[in-house]
Amino acid sequence: MPADERKLVSSIRRILVLELLPAREYNSVKQIKAKSLKRRTTMDIKEKSTSQDKLLKICVTAMFAALICVATMLIQIPSPLNGYVNFGDCFILIAAWVLGPVYGFAAGGIGSALADLFTGYVHYVPGTFVIKGLIAVAAALICRAMLKKLSKISVPAYIVSALAGEIIMVGGYYLYAALLLGKSFAGAAASVPGNLVQGAFGLVCGVVIIKIIAKTRVLNKFSTYAVQ
Repeated sequence: MPADERKLVSSIRRILVLELLPAREYNSVKQIKAKSLKRRTTMDIKEKSTSQDKLLKICVTAMFAALICVATMLIQIPSPLNGYVNFGDCFILIAAWVLGPVYGFAAGGIGSALADLFTGYVHYVPGTFVIKGLIAVAAALICRAMLKKLSKISVPAYIVSALAGEIIMVGGYYLYAALLLGKSFAGAAASVPGNLVQGAFGLVCGVVIIKIIAKTRVLNKFSTYAVQ
């Protein structure tokens, strides 16, 4: 190839490289910007969804707290031990299974403590807040763990988790009365039979109601913690 032709080809190559490189770089930058915009949009949607979910859970927690308070104060059924049982524990368990340990603790603790406050049992308010809240924590965590292993059979998970929560309730009130309210251990034991009946009532009603709720699918649009 003559020298002139070689110079011409070399010049054309240089021109093509100089023309194509900016276009490639521009397309590359454009693609990066598009990907970055897509990521930001996805993150914004997730953040918005998360904030909406948190707001919804706070509202449902407040609703459960009010329901637990009313169910404890007003809905009372005569007990075989000449006392009364209420639906408070039942709705604490349901709140735990629907909302999880954190929001469940808030609903159970606040709702039950308010019931004690409004009915004049002020000395029980601190103990009730902690004990009833721990019912929800135990029920939520145990139920969730069992449902991972027994995904097709939910009733045992509800029963075992509710049983654990109610054992905490009976033991918690016994220790609270004996250690913090100044009663002897023998004196505090007098409340154990009544609390056992209350716990059994809450367990049975809670399991029945949560299964009814699960079948109606009213919670399908709500991000529940452990409802199947």
